[in-house]
Amino acid sequence: MDGTKQRRRGDTRQRIQDVALELFAEQGYEKTSLREIAERLDVTKAALYYHFKTKEEIIVSLFEDLTKPIEDLIEWGREQPHTLETKQEIVRRYSAALDEAAPLFRFMQENQATVRDLSIGEMFKQRMMGMREIVIDPEAEMVDQVRCISALFTMHAGMFVLREVEGDPEDKRAAVLEVAIDLITQAHGGARKTQEP
Repeated sequence: MDGTKQRRRGDTRQRIQDVALELFAEQGYEKTSLREIAERLDVTKAALYYHFKTKEEIIVSLFEDLTKPIEDLIEWGREQPHTLETKQEIVRRYSAALDEAAPLFRFMQENQATVRDLSIGEMFKQRMMGMREIVIDPEAEMVDQVRCISALFTMHAGMFVLREVEGDPEDKRAAVLEVAIDLITQAHGGARKTQEP
C-alpha cells in the first residue's frame, strides 16, 4: 500500500511540475498563478497546495529533480583523475544531462531576470562552478581554461541557438558535442605542452 500511495503522490507531483513548466514557458513565470496551474491540472487549489505552496517551490523542485544528474556528474568528476578521457566523458555526460533537462533550461534562458531573483539562480551558479572545477586544470594556461569553459557554454548555446536551425535534433546535438569535445581536447593538448620541460 505504501509503495502505491507514494507512486501516486509522485505522479501527481510530476504532473504539477510538467504543467507548471508548460505554463511558465507559454505565459512567463510572473504571469502564471497557482490557480491557473490548478485549473490546467483540473484539481483544486487546495490539492495543489498539498504538494507545493508557491510557484518557487515548484520551480525549485523541478530544478533539483532535473539537475540531479549534473550534481551526480560533479561528484563523480571530483573523484576522477584530470585526464583527457575523463574530461571527454564529463562533456558527454553533461550533454546527456542537458538534453534531459532541456525544458527547464529553456525556461531559465527565457526568464533570466526572474531566475536571478529565485533561489534556483544561485543553485545554477553553484552547479556551473562545480562543472568548471571538474573540467579545468587549475595549472593550465588561461587560454586552455577558457577552452574548457567554452566547451560547456557551447553545449548551452547549442541547446538554444540550434533550435531555430533546420535539421535532425540528434544530428545537431552530436555536432555540438563534437565541438565541445574538440575544445576540451585542444585544452588538454595545451596543458600538456606547458608541463613538458
